[in-house]
Amino acid sequence: MRKSLLDHNSPLPLYQQVKEILVKRIQEKIWRPGDLIPTEVELMEEFNVSRTTLRQAITALVQDGLLEKRQGKGTTVKSQKLVGSLGRLTGFAEEVMEKGYHPHSKLLRAEFHDGLYIEKKKLKLDDDSRVLVIERIRFADDEPIAFERTCWPEHIGEILMAHDLNGAKYYQILEDHSVYLKKANETITAVNATLYEADLLGISGGQALLEMTRLAYGIDDQPIEFTRTKYRSDRYHYNIELHR
Repeated sequence: MRKSLLDHNSPLPLYQQVKEILVKRIQEKIWRPGDLIPTEVELMEEFNVSRTTLRQAITALVQDGLLEKRQGKGTTVKSQKLVGSLGRLTGFAEEVMEKGYHPHSKLLRAEFHDGLYIEKKKLKLDDDSRVLVIERIRFADDEPIAFERTCWPEHIGEILMAHDLNGAKYYQILEDHSVYLKKANETITAVNATLYEADLLGISGGQALLEMTRLAYGIDDQPIEFTRTKYRSDRYHYNIELHR
């Protein structure tokens, strides 16, 4: 006789036990976004529970935004929006890993420029200095989430250019070279994707994007990073925690 997956002596309701097991399967990527989960009959047989108990668990997961019922198709695992938290100085890779996804990047270009006077002004650089521009597509697992354009002073750029920028975690590299970020100012606006950006992100031209502009400072209060990142608004949002 197969051992039951549920503890019938536990004070935790059976539907809650089923829910926790299903959540774990989603977290461990046994079921991935878009996957159809087993039918009610299959799950009832697996857990040896009634249809009412199973439906309580499924309904709770639908309400939590983890599952989605599709008419005529069944119940699928819902794609989760990535959440950036304002008030914390983190990079995209850190945010993605915290949500259980695998971050990676595709490098589009990395070049030093003599012009870019707006960027130089933001970074408080002289007109004759150079700026490193890096453009990448940022992925969570295999899904493109953001188009990122970062600008760095030449002395910071030389550090970064010594690394593989496809998978580079900028802040970790800088910390390994004793360059630490102290603070950053961010501006968030709504923009529409250009045809070029839409093609890179696999979306339609004109679709809404969330643009985050960041100016980050080192411990000497000098700006060292100016970044514009455009996120797919259907896959990413910011969370703001307020206190009174």
